[in-house]
Amino acid sequence: APLIAPRADGVTLPTPLCDDAKVLAAVAGAGLPMVQIAPGSPAQGADAVGIDEYRAAFDMTLHLVGKGHRRIGFITGNPDQTCNALRLAGYEAALAEAGIAPDARLIAGGDYSYRSGLAAAEQLLGREDRPTALFASNDDMAAATVATANRMGLDVPGDLSVCGFDDTAIATMIWPQLSTVRQPIGAIASHATLLLIDAIRCKQEDQPRAVQHMILPYEIVERDSVKPLPGQG
Repeated sequence: APLIAPRADGVTLPTPLCDDAKVLAAVAGAGLPMVQIAPGSPAQGADAVGIDEYRAAFDMTLHLVGKGHRRIGFITGNPDQTCNALRLAGYEAALAEAGIAPDARLIAGGDYSYRSGLAAAEQLLGREDRPTALFASNDDMAAATVATANRMGLDVPGDLSVCGFDDTAIATMIWPQLSTVRQPIGAIASHATLLLIDAIRCKQEDQPRAVQHMILPYEIVERDSVKPLPGQG
């Protein structure tokens, strides 16, 4: 079956399609305008909309450091998605900024699924020198971390602070509600749609047009899943 409908005038590519080389080649080969949503790096000739994934992870990690945490674990996402590498790099850079020595034993691999978060959290929390805070690179895995901590008899946030990334619905459906990085999903979708409409119009009218790469603001959202260590502000 063809990847692209015969009557398509343009294509919006959300994650993970925006990083799929075969999909990008198919759209480019069809000569269609495309907008990537949250790509690791924009493809040649494509518009793109997202946030600064690296800086967002950097800021969230420093937020935990500011609460007195120094043993901060990290659960990675799907290694095939470029945003995963950016979030991990932001976490590692923030630790370096704070003068905290890197410890590979505090990093566990996930794939953005809830199930992978359960396994990764169990690995990290089963250590004798377990982390005092755990940053999961999406909210599903952070929610799984809270569930795993509860099953192991750990209180969140009393014994373990947990934070996620994205501010999806699950962040406020569990207790305690998750501190997380809020992506402006609505604004990203709106800008992507407007960019695609403009690109299609310019193509149909044979007008020159420069591609646009938009970086929108994110927000660190504080909720009840993060607590300062004793003696910290």
